[in-house]
Amino acid sequence: MAKNLNAVCFTVLLLVLVMASSGFLKSEAIKCGDLTCPPFAFHDECPAAHGTTDSICCDCCIKAYGSANICWAIIEGTDKHCHCYTKG
Repeated sequence: MAKNLNAVCFTVLLLVLVMASSGFLKSEAIKCGDLTCPPFAFHDECPAAHGTTDSICCDCCIKAYGSANICWAIIEGTDKHCHCYTKG
């Protein structure tokens, strides 16, 4: 029983390491605007892009707040809101 438990623990650990090193766990948000992030901080929402894609969200954030203020944009949450981020 202990051998099986050790093998399962090792397999799970190996799977987590492979996922982390492959970038699978990274966010799907896109670089957006002129600023370089991280660190970043929540700036505001862009309601016109709710329920769309990250690219449309980025365009909406830049139009609403200017490319000099925005560095990251993502559609997130169960309600698929467009969130704009600035350098923190």
